[in-house]
Amino acid sequence: MRRPLTDGTILITGASSGVGAALALAYAAPGTTLALGGRDAARLEGVAAACRAAGAAATTAAVDVTDRAGMAGWIVDADRTRPLSLVVANAGISAGTGRDGESEAQAQRIFAVNLDGVLNTIHPAIERMRGRRSGQLALMSSLAGFRGFPGAPAYCASKAAVRVLGEALRGALREDGIGVTVICPGYVESPMTAVNRFPMPMLMPAERACRIIRRGLERDRGRIAFPWPVYAAVRLLAALPVGWTDPLLRRLPRKEA
Repeated sequence: MRRPLTDGTILITGASSGVGAALALAYAAPGTTLALGGRDAARLEGVAAACRAAGAAATTAAVDVTDRAGMAGWIVDADRTRPLSLVVANAGISAGTGRDGESEAQAQRIFAVNLDGVLNTIHPAIERMRGRRSGQLALMSSLAGFRGFPGAPAYCASKAAVRVLGEALRGALREDGIGVTVICPGYVESPMTAVNRFPMPMLMPAERACRIIRRGLERDRGRIAFPWPVYAAVRLLAALPVGWTDPLLRRLPRKEA
């Protein structure tokens, strides 16, 4: 049986800004232990300080999710301090394609963070959770992971891989007492979306997104996808023949490089 989220450590990657920071603050309360990871040590410590002010115990680790050994060491140490009850593999990046398309280096970096970073986060946690048959994993995908968009090939593909990985692991780890949830948000206010110079349908404040995420995790939902009108639209795009949708998608604006 999985232990309650407050009866253990909640570990969040990419916690220095955006959804990761908002989620840390959403969970911050007396009796809660948070382990927060990110690359920007100063911003990360600012989030941790705000969490401590709310009554939580919060530690930080300035670690890159692509650093496999560094991630494993941090996660094991956090678990030894207080067993992990929830691990949120949230860290992710996107990048502009502009008029010149996506470079190989950019695509490699996006996959390294968005996919390898998730693997480097969940596998050390799985080994710790499996031994006590308790814990929950949350993998941050995206509504962009349901259909490839010409303006963000590597981002869409990396998020699709995370979604399918999480859906498969949910069944694979159920007998080990580990819950797995895939989170598929639409546009959420964050540094990642702040640079976009095109309309973002139903752009949502990070705090509201985190309320939806937290409620879904507490209910052990397999997939948390929102907002529902955008979710319905991408599911329809994915179901329609590509010959119908390709001409439309080619006309969508692209993120500036």
